[in-house]
Amino acid sequence: MFHGTASIRRPERVPALMAGKRAARTARSIDVTRLPEDVLALVDALEPGEELAVTKGGERIAVISSTLPVLHGAVVDSATAEETGERPPDERPPIDYDGVTVVATAMKLPASARVSLSDKLGPDYVVLDMHAAPRTADVLLTPPISPQLIGSLRSMFPEARLVITEIDDDELGVNYHGPVRRMLDAGAEAYLPPATIPHLATQLDHTLTRLRQVSGGAGAAPEIEPAAAAPDDDGDGMPAA
Repeated sequence: MFHGTASIRRPERVPALMAGKRAARTARSIDVTRLPEDVLALVDALEPGEELAVTKGGERIAVISSTLPVLHGAVVDSATAEETGERPPDERPPIDYDGVTVVATAMKLPASARVSLSDKLGPDYVVLDMHAAPRTADVLLTPPISPQLIGSLRSMFPEARLVITEIDDDELGVNYHGPVRRMLDAGAEAYLPPATIPHLATQLDHTLTRLRQVSGGAGAAPEIEPAAAAPDDDGDGMPAA
């Protein structure tokens, strides 16, 4: 799933007679699914006015340019684009997001990562870069950041549920680690999410039992998940009420 539109043209170097013949030919196109992921990411990242040169043996043979002033998922600041005239408000058709949950991402993600997340969530979701998302976005996904930045993001998306997440996906080349991940990498063996004392006892007993099973009773530090879920955990990373 590619959210943008781009055009490919050859440099103006043909004689005028040949140019007329070329103009009469039917425009050809290529589906983005046939492009390698790295090329797709470069095309998807094109901003208004930017071009991507296609070369062969060091010679420039074609140019790819964006044909839409704003792309879903493109990193374009709305205010800046309007001030510079790159995206006139009266030329932007309104996008209807009724019936879907709009997820805005506040971290730099390649197009392939946004597409993968959107596909896994299903047709009831759309995943956009925060700069392309509407102010009425339903969810704002952000890596661990400072409270000050959280406040700033909250003002940008007042209706969104702000969800903080760490990402560890080597296949897509996306890694956003926070303090918990860094402590686990430094040698800590488990992380227990906030809980009442009774729930902490349940979580701790469950975690220690699992550690013993993984290590076979030895004192070696096993590889474990960042957060150990208690038996009565409801699956959302927080203890059940």
